[in-house]
This record gives sequence, structure tokens and C-alpha cells, in this order.
Amino acid sequence: MERKDITAIPQIRPARAEDASRIAEIWIFAKRAAYRSIFQNDQVSFGEMQVLPLALELRDREGMRQDLWVYEEGFVKGVVRCTGTAEGALWISDLYVEPFFQGDGVGRALLEHCMAMAQGAGKQLRLWVLEKNGRARRFYEKNGFVMTGGRKEEAGTDEYLVEYEKEAANSLNT
Repeated sequence: MERKDITAIPQIRPARAEDASRIAEIWIFAKRAAYRSIFQNDQVSFGEMQVLPLALELRDREGMRQDLWVYEEGFVKGVVRCTGTAEGALWISDLYVEPFFQGDGVGRALLEHCMAMAQGAGKQLRLWVLEKNGRARRFYEKNGFVMTGGRKEEAGTDEYLVEYEKEAANSLNT
């Protein structure tokens, strides 16, 4: 069979029910890669975190896809949730990129999308990240986020989350 390379135009769009399998795959595999060394709990990483139940929930419960955006380039490569609040901030949560495509600009494109949403609404962009997740923290810092000093316990664990923010008027990397 002859292989044809098809160049797809990257786009960021709202998540749809038919994306559920890819989103669940990305979510679970990226979480395992990022958190296994932090939490050191294989029962959670490989026993409780399963692709199929999450995919079915994403497919069947529209609310699970609310405020969820995907980066698609022929297929879904990353996902982010941008949620507005009454406090004048847009919150980023669940930013995950397929491990094979990390470092290819997918996460940055998703951040830029959330930043554009924040700028359009005149809001700050904020997020919580695991304190021990050095790779994610460096990524956010490289893209202009600064720590607020906020720190809270991650529910059900001994780990902590730290808060980052970025002013809506600032562009990424400035």
C-alpha cells in the first residue's frame, strides 16, 4: 500500500462527541507520563485511570466537553479547557498534549487560543499546576506566566498546586 502524506491545516476548535476517544487517550497517557513520578501510585495511574470509561463519559455527557478545545491537525493532538469566572479571570485547566507531539508547538497554540479568549473578554489568564511538575511550570513560565503566590493542597494527596497568572494585555513570551 502506498503511503500518502496529507498535510492538514492546524485548527483549534470546540471538542465534539466524535473526539472523545482521542481526547481520553491524550488525557490518560499525558497524565500518566507527567504524574506517575510525582504521585508514585500505579493503582491510580494504571488501575483507576482508564481510557474507555473517560471516552464514554466525554462522548455521552455534553457537559464534559463544555469549554473544551482541541488542537487538530488531521487528528486531535492536544486539548485544553478554558473556563470563565466572575472574578475577572479565565482559568486554564486540563491542558494536555499527546506525548509524541510535545515540543511541537501544540501546547503553545492552545495557550495562545486561551489568551485570545481572555484578551477578548478583558480578563486575566490563570491556572493551577502541581508544584512538583517542573516541566509544566517551565512551559508556563517560558510563555510569560508568573506565580501569584497562591498555593493549595491537591485534594486527596500530599501534593500541592501553585497558581500562575498572565495579564490579558500581554502577548505570549513578553
